[in-house]
Amino acid sequence: MNKRPAAVAATALALALTLAACSGSGGDAATGSAASGTTVSHIHGLGLDPADQRLYVATHEGVYSPDAKGEPELVGDSKDDFMGFTVAGAKTFYASGHPASGGNKGLIKSTDAGRSWKSLSLSGESDFHALEFAHGTVYGYDSTNGLVRTTKDGVSWKDGARLEAIDIAVSPQDPDLVLATTADGVARSADGGRTFAKGEKPVMAFLSWAAKNALYGIDTSGGVHRSSDGGRTWKKVATVPGGQPQALTAVDAEHMLAATQTGVYESKNGGNAFTKRLAVESNGAH
Repeated sequence: MNKRPAAVAATALALALTLAACSGSGGDAATGSAASGTTVSHIHGLGLDPADQRLYVATHEGVYSPDAKGEPELVGDSKDDFMGFTVAGAKTFYASGHPASGGNKGLIKSTDAGRSWKSLSLSGESDFHALEFAHGTVYGYDSTNGLVRTTKDGVSWKDGARLEAIDIAVSPQDPDLVLATTADGVARSADGGRTFAKGEKPVMAFLSWAAKNALYGIDTSGGVHRSSDGGRTWKKVATVPGGQPQALTAVDAEHMLAATQTGVYESKNGGNAFTKRLAVESNGAH
């Protein structure tokens, strides 16, 4: 892949944010003491459970949800590194990442809103930095092997294109239309991720596509862009507070969640206004 210096520099910021947590296995300060309250950092995924609209935040040390006071509360008892987190349905989540002891989780699934997890496949082999569930299919970006991969049953995988990417998004209308964020810009696949055209600007860190005419992207400085034509043209609509992004999830055409260096923010009006849902401890890459 040809890499323009400016694009590479911009994307390197997002890569650093996304990959920093992978350099360690969970011994660093992402959780505060009981006396001072819990803090979270290095967020890798966001989602609302459609069963009750509860917010879930996948981090370097477990999955958290705000308690009644808006403070982060650990879900279940796992403080593993959760990557590639996505909500697939009511109380049903997929994720990947690393056990606290090291290694790769492959694809894991929870059917009790993150309280417990089951290993489905590729344990020890793959770390998915991006996962999407659409059209009855799990689409994943396997960062360990640099592959876009898909599975219907969570066990048997089809390998797609090999590329350097940060995030992927799948059209809610067309199961074959897959987008990926690369150093050159947003790359497009029309065959379910088997091949991709070269990325086209703007350069995005993360993408999320919840409605046909509302594809959202966030750039490396926190600027939110919206496309109504599947990523062919973009319009900047907002800037999320807190600088460099860590995650982006669109719930519907107007409702989105974004994590930056200072918090998890929610907008219910297409980015016109954001409300902080959870504070993030900005302690740098480690």
